[in-house]
Amino acid sequence: MAKHPTLLQHFRSFAFQNNISDFDKALEYFAVFGGTGWDVDTSVSLEALIETKILRHYEPLHKSITRYTHNNPVYHKLLTLIALGTEHEHDAFSKARIGKDRGEEAVDYLVKKSLLRFDLSTEKPLGESDWKSDRLLFSLPFMRFWFATVSPHYRSIAEGNFDEWRQKWAQQKENFAILLSNLLVRDLVKQSFGARVTNDPIAAIGSYYDKHTHIEILAVTKSGRMLAGACKYSREPAKANMLTTLRQKCQTSQLDIDEYILFSKNGFTTEAAEEKDTTVTLLSGEHLASLLDDLGENDLLIYTNKKY
Repeated sequence: MAKHPTLLQHFRSFAFQNNISDFDKALEYFAVFGGTGWDVDTSVSLEALIETKILRHYEPLHKSITRYTHNNPVYHKLLTLIALGTEHEHDAFSKARIGKDRGEEAVDYLVKKSLLRFDLSTEKPLGESDWKSDRLLFSLPFMRFWFATVSPHYRSIAEGNFDEWRQKWAQQKENFAILLSNLLVRDLVKQSFGARVTNDPIAAIGSYYDKHTHIEILAVTKSGRMLAGACKYSREPAKANMLTTLRQKCQTSQLDIDEYILFSKNGFTTEAAEEKDTTVTLLSGEHLASLLDDLGENDLLIYTNKKY
C-alpha cells in the first residue's frame, strides 16, 4: 500500500473490497469503517455493524488507539473537538482551554502520527488581519467516527450500555458523511475539469477560508486560473441563488474567479440550470457516483491492522 493513500484511493479500495456499487451506500459505510480494511456486509444495517464490530470490541480498539494517543487528555480533547466540527486550530485550542504553544505541540504530534492532517486554505487572504488559523481534518474516516461518537461515551460503552451512543448517533447520522462527500467532490472537480481542459491542469485544490467566509472548493490551474465551488445536499434541487451566494463570497474575499463549479446532490432547478455556461459547471450526485467507475484489483489497498 502507498505510504499515504488519498481519500479517494481508500474509498475505491473500500468499495471494491466489499463489492459495493451504490455510491451513497458505499459512502455511508465508509464514513464509519473507512481506513480499517475490515470486511463490511452492507446487507446488515450500519447500526448493527457498528455495535458488532466497534462497540462490542471497545476495549481492544481503545487499547490499539492509545498506542498513538497514550491516553493524553489534551490529545483526546483536541481529537474529539475536531471530530465534532471545531476544525480550526485556534478555535479548538480555545474550546479545549489550552494555550497556543501547548496546542500546537499536540497538533504537531497528532499530525506526525497520521491521525490528523492540515487542510490549508488554497489562497491566503489578502489582509493579514483576515487570516484564520489552519484547518485540521482526520486522516482516516474511522478515527473521525471514533472520536466523534465513541470516545465521548466511553464510560457507558465500556460497561456494555449503548443507549447513550444510540441516542447521539441518531442525531449525527444524517449529516455525518457530508464532510467526506465534500472532499470527494474535489476529486470529481479535478476529473471533470481535466476532461474538458487538457492543456491547463489543476495544480492545487482545496478550500478557502478567512475570518469572514468559507468557500468549500477553491482550485488553481497551472496557468493561474482560479475556480471556486460550492456544495449542497438538500433533498430539493438547488436554486439559482446558490451561484449568487458563491459569487458574493468570492467578491467579499477579493478572489479573482475564472470559473464556478456547483455541486448539488439532487440536481438543479430549471432556473439554476439556465445559469450553466462556459464559466459555470453544474455537477450532481450522478456525476459524483462516477468516482467508483471501473473498480478493479488494482484499487485494493492492503491493510495490516487487526480485523473485527
